[in-house]
Amino acid sequence: MEKIGVAVCGNSGIDYLVHDKEIRKFRSLLNIGKEEYEDFIDISSDDFYSRLQKNPDLDISTAQTSTGRILEMYEEMKNSGYNKLLVITISKELSGTYQNAVLAAKMIDIDVVVYDSKSLTYVEALMAMRAKQMADKGSSMEDILIQMDKIRDNNHVFITVDTLKYLVKNGRLSGVAGAIGSLLKLRPLLHLSKEGKVETLAKIRTTSKAREELMNLFFDEIKGKDIIPFIVYTNNMGEMLDLKDELEAKGLDEVLLIPLTPVVGCHAGPGTMGVGYIEKV
Repeated sequence: MEKIGVAVCGNSGIDYLVHDKEIRKFRSLLNIGKEEYEDFIDISSDDFYSRLQKNPDLDISTAQTSTGRILEMYEEMKNSGYNKLLVITISKELSGTYQNAVLAAKMIDIDVVVYDSKSLTYVEALMAMRAKQMADKGSSMEDILIQMDKIRDNNHVFITVDTLKYLVKNGRLSGVAGAIGSLLKLRPLLHLSKEGKVETLAKIRTTSKAREELMNLFFDEIKGKDIIPFIVYTNNMGEMLDLKDELEAKGLDEVLLIPLTPVVGCHAGPGTMGVGYIEKV
């Protein structure tokens, strides 16, 4: 009989949500100066963005969970009685986490399915929560993966950043493009593509106009769809609470708020926000 265990990387933000504690988490590392922090365990989202606001030139970098640490988690899950594991990761286009999870799977003698969410934040978190619910009800791995595919193929996340500084600093944008963008006060409107890449949809002169265009695209796309809407925030929770009220006033139900984890936020910077949806299919 299958006993399926579920694990998800911390880039999902699941630590900040109410969830089944039997879902295992493996978290990336945040380096601030010479100090190393495990995302959520050693540093919270609020603390990180507060520190970044006070010192925009903070020396920060990230590292994905090591293969050895992931293998330890697999072994613990096996020892807890699970004979199959479903391991959900941030898009492999955004991190080496997927590859490390695959390498670790080759080092243990139980079946491990490493699933590329092709996303991050709440999309990834919902996959883990839905998979755990299905596993608890006795669903097969095959049926769970069908549901994972439905979530993966029916979502979209739009993002704006308040500064190009961190995209440049962390190699997501060339230094020349960043310098020109800062000079012209350009704000890229980004999205997560179906392949799991962060791509530019438009370059807009101000943050407010970028956010306005984001909302236009979002509402155009959700017409006629039954969705789960969510907002991703950084150090701007107050603004996002207002946006939540605005979305709900326009007819959306139970808009979720979820912080962008420090490890992901390291590449985006304070002031970043996102609006996304998952279609109910």
